[in-house]
Amino acid sequence: MSASSIEPTIERSLNSSNNEYLDLEQNFRGARSIGIARKWIIVVVLSLSSMSVACNSAIYTTTYEQTTQEFHCSELIATVGLSTFILGMGIAPLFLSPLSEFYGRKPIYITSLSLSIIWLLMAALSKNITTMIIARFFGGLSGAAFLSVAGASVGDLFQPNDLQLPMTVYSGVQFMGPEIGPIIGGFINSYASWRWTFWVMLIWTGGGLLATIFLVPETYRPVLFKLHNQKMRRNDKTPPESSAIDFHQRSITNELLRSLIRPLQMLTLEPMCLCLCIHSALLLGTLYLLFGAFPLVFMRNHDFTLWQVGLTFIGMIIGILCGILTSPYWQRNYTHLVKISTSAGGTAEPEFRLPQVIMGAVLVPMGLFWFGFTTYSSIHWIMPVIGSSVFGMGVFLSFTGTWTFLVDAYPHYAASALAANSFARSIFAAIFPLFGIQIYEKLGFDWATALLAFVALAMLPFPLIFFKLGKRLRGKSRFVAEASNRDQTLEV
Repeated sequence: MSASSIEPTIERSLNSSNNEYLDLEQNFRGARSIGIARKWIIVVVLSLSSMSVACNSAIYTTTYEQTTQEFHCSELIATVGLSTFILGMGIAPLFLSPLSEFYGRKPIYITSLSLSIIWLLMAALSKNITTMIIARFFGGLSGAAFLSVAGASVGDLFQPNDLQLPMTVYSGVQFMGPEIGPIIGGFINSYASWRWTFWVMLIWTGGGLLATIFLVPETYRPVLFKLHNQKMRRNDKTPPESSAIDFHQRSITNELLRSLIRPLQMLTLEPMCLCLCIHSALLLGTLYLLFGAFPLVFMRNHDFTLWQVGLTFIGMIIGILCGILTSPYWQRNYTHLVKISTSAGGTAEPEFRLPQVIMGAVLVPMGLFWFGFTTYSSIHWIMPVIGSSVFGMGVFLSFTGTWTFLVDAYPHYAASALAANSFARSIFAAIFPLFGIQIYEKLGFDWATALLAFVALAMLPFPLIFFKLGKRLRGKSRFVAEASNRDQTLEV
């Protein structure tokens, strides 16, 4: 439903009480009516909380040396704690994201961060590796909401034409989380007990919880419709004339069951969603595999210490920052494509977000080849770091373009689309670290990385194909059709 189509109804129902319901009118229009300054405060809070979850996933890799000695386990067993955390991050969005489309975004955020604090406390007090692995799994499970739902909240706040920059900032800050993890963890585990790794994360997560409670409002429009209607009834006012506002009064059980399987349906029934999610999954799996490869490369070939290895991830952070700096260019490119389309009688299409995915798909294998064939001890350590920055920029551009495309292409099911993406990414990212060290030991640092580069190269054609044929494929999408029917119903 567009805001303009319901404004006359709102005015008729609220005129008699002057300004009493002006706040309700704002809610009824949706979160996009919030002031620009407050929108950016919300984006910053959501971004930093997302970063804390992402950082929590990777910072654990810096504890291996201490935890394997204290818990008397192998590094492979310790790596299970990384994989289970990422697995939890992938499973949770399958029910957290659809629930956010039923109950709203904010309750999911508060519940997620509250539970994360509990599991961080359990990890910090672990006495054996079994307890640690359990805490890590449930930590990933509870913290995952921000990695899928927050992107949908950003989509709730901004119009499609204004979405590029906030989505870039959100995804950039979030994506820097895994790279910041080894930097922070490297210093902590070089000079203090590994338990301080989790105490630091607990403080960060607690701050995020407080900021979310006080600074982040509900943003999901259908939930705001529901709250609007309920408040009017409590004040004995006639609700707006559209019965569609009561759509949340349908059977909760049926709606929840349908919502729980929607992300999996999008993976299996939407070819574009499936292929872009697989592409993202391969990139994230490669990233987490490199968390094990970096210590091998820089400790063996360049005699780095743990905190020095952590600092090598600055290369990826620089790559991400370079990707963020290109955001104005991609926004201009999007605007240019929209102008060409509208001048020809068309509209702004979600596929106009894909050119940066195409560029990212080119940079990723380029960066991996660069990194792989500069890992030799005879070559200065800065060269593989530069290669990793090219890789980081490519992954960032691919992720940002993919997320923005999914939010734009499936606005009514944005959280479910991002949940499908998160699930696919997390499955690959959970599996890759378990065999990464073995691949690097058997193939060597150069050809092991080259193998990853060839796999990324094989995925390069898909963004190009979807940029050309995406509109035709979306025309056959059942989810696009459902959203169109839903809008027509709301406007009755």
